Amino acid sequence: MAKAAKRAYVCSDCGMDFARWQGQCSGCKSWNTITEFTIPNTKTGVATSARSSLSGYAGIAGGGSKKLHEVEAVDAQKMLTGIGELDRVLCGGLTTGSVNIISGDPGAGKTTLLSDLVARMSKLMPSLYCTAEESLSQFKNRVNRLKLSCNEDNLYLMAETSVEAIIAELDAKQIKFAVIDSIQAVSTELANGSPGSPSQVKTAAQSLTQYCKQNNVTMFLIAHVNKNNEIAGPQTLVHIVDALLHIDTNDGQVRTLRANKNRFGDVDTVGIFRMTERGMLSVDNPSEIFLSGSTTESSGSAITCIRKGNRNILLEIQCLTTETEGEFPQRVCVGLNMNRIKMLTGILRKHAKTKIFHDTFFNIVGGLKIDESETCIDLALVAALLSSLNEFVVPRTTCIMGELSLNGDVRPIDSGVPRVKEAAQHGFTEIFIPYRNYHKSMEGLGAKIVAVKTIHELIELIN
Repeated sequence: MAKAAKRAYVCSDCGMDFARWQGQCSGCKSWNTITEFTIPNTKTGVATSARSSLSGYAGIAGGGSKKLHEVEAVDAQKMLTGIGELDRVLCGGLTTGSVNIISGDPGAGKTTLLSDLVARMSKLMPSLYCTAEESLSQFKNRVNRLKLSCNEDNLYLMAETSVEAIIAELDAKQIKFAVIDSIQAVSTELANGSPGSPSQVKTAAQSLTQYCKQNNVTMFLIAHVNKNNEIAGPQTLVHIVDALLHIDTNDGQVRTLRANKNRFGDVDTVGIFRMTERGMLSVDNPSEIFLSGSTTESSGSAITCIRKGNRNILLEIQCLTTETEGEFPQRVCVGLNMNRIKMLTGILRKHAKTKIFHDTFFNIVGGLKIDESETCIDLALVAALLSSLNEFVVPRTTCIMGELSLNGDVRPIDSGVPRVKEAAQHGFTEIFIPYRNYHKSMEGLGAKIVAVKTIHELIELIN
């Protein structure tokens, strides 16, 4: 008598499995994400699982061990894509034969960016864009709308959800660059469950990666994200691929591309894009879009220098204080952490005896969101607040950076010299920095370096 098929219950967000169904996943605390699927117990299913387990992510495993000198060293070959910020994040271009994932919120620009990329790659090699979520006419309309230039003889379009059919097409057309949109929408015969389930996502990614490694095909996989802005599906997916790129969406048109994993480079590089009607455009000089460009000086404005990955970006912080009309003053900030604003106003009340009975509004020019860990903007925030409160102007040729401690001292920041050099290259003539960040190399940059120790020194100098 044949045994009944086994049933498994797996969370579609984190991949944790359970003995029975339950409403909430105890691993990621998500609700209604546990799905049921059947594990085959037939001989065919066992044989298929056995063959799959013998294959590594990079191809067929086996062959025994080798000594180090017996292994042939092959340098990774990189090619420039022509998209400056993407090449920057990939550390010198796209690695031939690599499998990469790009993720982001809906509307972040994943499809837009890769549509541009596959059009560029078609000029160099046979390229395929496989969409499982939209029709081919929608893709063509996007190409026409973005006015993308491509080699029509080398660019193939495909609407397919079967991994086996995709691999057969890659082999038949001898494709060397491919985009799969998306990994959660395709399925394979080697796994059970519906598309997007942990077993399907893992097995589909493994099959595509094996083919790419064995045939030197470069591939991009588009991945969905869950409500925590993390890749939906099992974490094994992250280990299978070579690079993991993520697009952060800001309030405005600015998009930030970051590599959370890269086997062929570092992960400390950030690319800045601007979403326009012509697609995702690289921003070679991000400081230009985060400065207002105003030629008139007014109160409530201060300029600082933050660090995104290994890039230094100048940005303008604006503050507006008005008399409150209610019982309690309002605190509103866009792109900033509210807890940090409350802490800085508390430091001003304690150490500078500043009374703030006003509605206070903070804004970052350009719509950029500042991470809570970016503490170098403390002095600029204080300067912008006092400038608006006391009606004095901080010159637009002044750049202020530094972290403020609870006792009123100015703490040093990381990468002080590169930040000062960035400000000096943009024509700032006076730069405020923490005292312990001062270095002799800063004096030859053509700007006056003002080192401050406490908040009292800063207030005296900017007034």
